[in-house]
Amino acid sequence: MGDRSRLHELLDHSASLWPERIAIEQPDNGSITYRELAGLADRMRDRLREMGLGPGDRVAIGMRKSIDAVAAIFGILKSGAAYVPLDPTAPAARSAYILNDCAVKAAVLEEGVAGRLLAELAKLGAAPPAIVLEGIGGGHGLGMFLQRENEKRPATRRENAAVSQDALAYILYTSGSTGKPKGVMLSHGNAATFVDWCSATFQPNESDRFSSHAPFHFDLSILDIFVSIKHGATLVLIGEETAKEPGRLAPLISEQRITIWYSTPSILSLLVQYGKLQRHDYSSLRLVLFAGEVFPVKHLRALKGLIPAPRYFNLYGPTETNVCTFYEIPAEIPQDRTEPSPIGRACSHCRLMVVNEEGREVAAGGEGELCVGGPAVMRGYWNLPEQTGQAFLLDRSGQRWYKTGDIVVKEADGNHLFIGRRDRMVKRRGYRVELGEIEAALYLNPAVQEAAAIGLHDEEQGVRIKAFLTCREGKRPSVIELKRFCVEHLPSYMIPDFFSFQNSLPKTSTDKLDYQRLKELD
Repeated sequence: MGDRSRLHELLDHSASLWPERIAIEQPDNGSITYRELAGLADRMRDRLREMGLGPGDRVAIGMRKSIDAVAAIFGILKSGAAYVPLDPTAPAARSAYILNDCAVKAAVLEEGVAGRLLAELAKLGAAPPAIVLEGIGGGHGLGMFLQRENEKRPATRRENAAVSQDALAYILYTSGSTGKPKGVMLSHGNAATFVDWCSATFQPNESDRFSSHAPFHFDLSILDIFVSIKHGATLVLIGEETAKEPGRLAPLISEQRITIWYSTPSILSLLVQYGKLQRHDYSSLRLVLFAGEVFPVKHLRALKGLIPAPRYFNLYGPTETNVCTFYEIPAEIPQDRTEPSPIGRACSHCRLMVVNEEGREVAAGGEGELCVGGPAVMRGYWNLPEQTGQAFLLDRSGQRWYKTGDIVVKEADGNHLFIGRRDRMVKRRGYRVELGEIEAALYLNPAVQEAAAIGLHDEEQGVRIKAFLTCREGKRPSVIELKRFCVEHLPSYMIPDFFSFQNSLPKTSTDKLDYQRLKELD
């Protein structure tokens, strides 16, 4: 049955036990059994090996969520390479930077993404071999491509590549403080230890139906894909458009008989406010998991009132560690509670330490930065040794602790309360956003002279982003023009909600932008 500490072995194991069970459902676009999914992934592996790819290589995936994308992920892992998922809705220039940065050896792209992306890559002097799928859905696009290629040049059937637990499995790119995204490197072992913790904590089984709400370039997808596949469950893919529409999402959860739901709180808040949940039957739902940002307590209380039967868990952790703490929401949330739920206690595969500014551990009840150790912690940032070094604290024994940048209080009962960010990073719609990356994009506009972005915390709508700008004389663009510009240079979740034009931006005594005064201006 193989060593299931390698992520692709989870699929092979389930295909051997439950070959005819449905592995993935793509509503309105078919389904695929475990036997068929493993076969498609094997064919993808063989084609990649025929192209000369193997252990240590990186392969990009740029397509909408689909059975084709999941099969490609497992095929890449089976070849020994690591997958690099792209946001298919992001500006082509940003995706090209990512592919060039980690020197991908191949890219699996859907036709609608390929043209502009490959053109942007060519500007950077890169031209990796591209597998372009003319249509995706149900696995048919990938299947047809592999069949055509096999007719031209048959690919020899191979075994799965032999890779260690420490081998790179995937790179997830997050917002970078320099204005450029940075790649978080996760190994098979990093992910497998998290998957095993999920198995022990949530006790999934082959009858479960998991939601796949998060896009595949977001770390929430690791639980969706690999935990469901490990247990022979069915993964229900939720397309990007439906995922953001509470009026379509609410009935889908009911109709698809989802048993395990996982998303950001902002989506659940939208469902509470606009999903008309009382109209639907959620009796199948047994677990509601949320992560990525703070869940406003009034929306969480309302959700539990509308759907009281499931167990609810707040999961916390940066991309660099995946989930490292968890907290089960009590059956009743007191009406007078206004503070968000705790982020909880350490997962069994993680170690936590709360430190002061000098890096010394604080006593229970003290406030400090949360640091995480253990086998789930990333290998480092791709090709950024200096930033990798800065991201870790070394204790006296030489143990590495990842510095989350989150300020917490450890309570006497072992639970942790989230206080806020240490730096200017904000969480928005579950994504981590460096405000500096937004500023860097705004500076690309020839009319912009100075740019500063701040995060505003809104009880109703979560984090809102406001950009303050000074413009060159007579060159001030309209807000509509700025929004259009941002669409070309930033992912949708980074586009500012508000723009404020100023004659000048306030500075500190050392001539740096004074963000505190900007917040006071607001």
